[in-house]
Amino acid sequence: MITRRSILASGLVLLCMRASAAEPARSVPEPALDETPGASSPAIAVLAGGCFWGVQAVYQRTKGVLNAVSGYAGGEKSNAKYGVVSGGKTGHAEAVQITYDPNEISYGQILQIFFSVVHDPTQLNRQGPDVGPQYRSAIFPVNDEQTRVARAYLTQLGQAEAFEGSVVTKIEQGKTFYPAEDYHQDYLVNNPRQPYILFHDMPKLDGMKRVFPALWREQPVLVKPPLRLGRLGQGSEAFYRGLPGKD
Repeated sequence: MITRRSILASGLVLLCMRASAAEPARSVPEPALDETPGASSPAIAVLAGGCFWGVQAVYQRTKGVLNAVSGYAGGEKSNAKYGVVSGGKTGHAEAVQITYDPNEISYGQILQIFFSVVHDPTQLNRQGPDVGPQYRSAIFPVNDEQTRVARAYLTQLGQAEAFEGSVVTKIEQGKTFYPAEDYHQDYLVNNPRQPYILFHDMPKLDGMKRVFPALWREQPVLVKPPLRLGRLGQGSEAFYRGLPGKD
């Protein structure tokens, strides 16, 4: 099975870059049904849209998001480990847990970003060069209201024919989120020059800034303090600050 890890390990990343262009951002309709406003405490959304590096990076740059953690959802705790999940047989999807302030951004807006910028919801069990059910498009509601909003939005997008193909995003209820290993957190921030990041994930940030300028934040909210720029080309906050949305 082809995975992001196997591509990077085998040195074929440049070949994949030529063969698979990053999906362009698009503007899809905002949800007609959204969560009830007026919540007084932070809320959580869990989404899967391919490689969690890029998904996390987009929401780290979204106003109203308090935290975005890469991890796994859909399987059991015992095998929620990258080396096992990458085999595609654990039931997990690479997912991101988004903690947000519902007074600044709604669940519906988070879903709108998900379908507009984060990934291509018409790709079944894959995103770009990453193939397997661990890269599926999925929404993991944390309560009944999120389930209603997500179902209504999928119906709305289908009726609006917002995409050329059919949306294959699944709603998976009652699944637990497990954080990924430390080295996956803030991955784009710490590795801005990696070819995979440059080709597949940086364009998502361009799309976020262009399609949702009112929700774009210049400084990403990080899981951990940023690494300093090292001799291997890893990123620092100062380096990353201007990518890709420098003025």
